[in-house]
Amino acid sequence: MEIRVLRYFLTVAREGGINRAAEILHITQPTLSRQLAALEEEVSVKLFERSARKITLTNEGMLLRRRAEEILALVDRIQMEKDLVDIGILLEPIDIEKFDFLRLNLKERWVALMRPDDPLAARETVSPNDLKGKPLILPARANVRNELSNWLGEDFSESQVLFTSNLATNGALMVQAGLGYSIIIEGAIPFWDDRKIVNRPLSPEIISDSVFAWKRSQPLIPAAGKFIAEIRCFLGITN
Repeated sequence: MEIRVLRYFLTVAREGGINRAAEILHITQPTLSRQLAALEEEVSVKLFERSARKITLTNEGMLLRRRAEEILALVDRIQMEKDLVDIGILLEPIDIEKFDFLRLNLKERWVALMRPDDPLAARETVSPNDLKGKPLILPARANVRNELSNWLGEDFSESQVLFTSNLATNGALMVQAGLGYSIIIEGAIPFWDDRKIVNRPLSPEIISDSVFAWKRSQPLIPAAGKFIAEIRCFLGITN
């Protein structure tokens, strides 16, 4: 059972309908319906009661919902909370309920990296169809990788993922060696030599917001508290 499918399941359970959940997940309604049917087949129980206007959970579905929430909370904790820092700038999507945060006026566009002599370098943008079956280098964070998987669409296979990394430089070296295409935020590439590596925006476009965040209900050292106060002042936030 894939973590991505559990996220699909929870989104449908929360929204009470396929259409709205599909919009939130950035996938088509038929794709989402097939994923849910496959999930029901995998667990060998009926998870949803379907009517013309609303979808509700069966008793088995409610049990899976509790377990799925526990599993995803653990996954997110492993991916995002390593108790190494007090504060940081985080790229969405993230489970923001675990943090106090200030939203920044900072948006990041996602792009595909490739060699200058690659056929896709001749294009102005790169679409999911352009990357169909191609070897990919994706971010390691599960939330971000799932969003990119949704963008890549139903033809995307995990077997395309050459490796995952949150260090853009590592991915760039793999791209430069001609091993695959790296999907990263545009802000990570301004100082690279465009004679060796180039980038093209994704189409449809993906834009991610950023937040300045610190762990909720956790004491901060004085220096961290003062730094947060300075950021509030810089952003013009008084409360």
